Amino acid sequence: MDPKTVDYAVLTHAHLDHTGWLPRLVGDGYRGPIFANAATIELTGILLKDSAHLQEEDALHAQKGKYSRHAEPRALYTPEDIDPVLKQLREMPRSGGFEIAPGFQVVSYDAGHILGSSSLELTITENGKKTVVVFSGDVGRYDQPILKDPTTPPRADALLCESTYGDRDHPSGSPMDTLADVVNRVAKRGGSIVIPAFAIGRTQTLMYFLRQLEDSQRIPRIPVYIDSPMALDATELYLKHREDHDLEFSREESGGKGDPLNVHEFHLTRTADESKQINNVTTPCIIISASGMATGGRVLHHLAQRLPDPRNAVLLAGVQAGGSRGRALQEGAKLLHMYGQEVPVKAEIVELHQLSAHAGKSELLRWLSGFAAPPKQTWLVHGEPPAAQSLQAAIQSQMRWNVSVARYLDTVDLSS
Repeated sequence: MDPKTVDYAVLTHAHLDHTGWLPRLVGDGYRGPIFANAATIELTGILLKDSAHLQEEDALHAQKGKYSRHAEPRALYTPEDIDPVLKQLREMPRSGGFEIAPGFQVVSYDAGHILGSSSLELTITENGKKTVVVFSGDVGRYDQPILKDPTTPPRADALLCESTYGDRDHPSGSPMDTLADVVNRVAKRGGSIVIPAFAIGRTQTLMYFLRQLEDSQRIPRIPVYIDSPMALDATELYLKHREDHDLEFSREESGGKGDPLNVHEFHLTRTADESKQINNVTTPCIIISASGMATGGRVLHHLAQRLPDPRNAVLLAGVQAGGSRGRALQEGAKLLHMYGQEVPVKAEIVELHQLSAHAGKSELLRWLSGFAAPPKQTWLVHGEPPAAQSLQAAIQSQMRWNVSVARYLDTVDLSS
């Protein structure tokens, strides 16, 4: 599709798998507005700028190391490509109806995935006939801290639903119990805990859990270092955009105990020098740093420093993709390659399975059950084939809906 032929774009949320192509779309000729709510606009700016910087660095390293299959490896986009995108972003309401053009109205519903995340209901009016198309976006979890639960739009003629975890549910059990056990065990032996964490969503959840555990005196008050400039920027936005906060978090904010994302001995590190100074800390502490899969970022020098000491622990608090250093640790690697050397893995490796920003299979079915009537047709997107096919089978057997797994480049007629 020629980007010049696209009239409008609307974002469900800021994650790069939903916004990361915008610089290329604009660079290739898209000149229309890009609609999003205020929180999503601010997070998109943070993510795109960081992504462009990292891509430029990666391309430079590939050129120097000559390990790319391309003769002249280049970034998909550079920092100079981001400003044109930001200039085309237009704010839309967090909730309620919004007309993006005559005959096209969008209503946004909380998706509970990350700050600003939405499910979108698009009503198309043509020749007096209304057709409602719902885009689930990424559906979040129920009964999770900070953000409101996902809300299902009331009706849809056509539904595009994500299926990331369509073939499995998340493990049961309390993540706070696991976290408390790890902190107490490691602090008692004089060690430190390194937590590779995604800057948006996961870091804020961990900060909240640690504050809750401290306030209930379930863990000792030890220094916590948040060593990720992007995570610090994102945390400020999480506190700023109260329209996304659930009732319990809102009560805690106004309860007189201070910021619920602030532990009692809290250290924010923005500069590289401040990050390096954490290496001098020899008493028990917790270091939360990006990236979440240890593929890059400041967490690498913390791992290089702390992995060889058996008193320490690394807490893996999210999915670890194949080929990542996080996956290697998850699978029991004894050595980890970083900075051109092999780092011995003697620290304890702990997995916190319960944390995920994506609805599991039963939660997706719960979200789908919120429609007042079955959509005329449902297409499953945003999932590996086994996950999408498993969710398709469950919807057919439990709900008796017309549901298909979307195929690349398929065209469908919404009027039929």
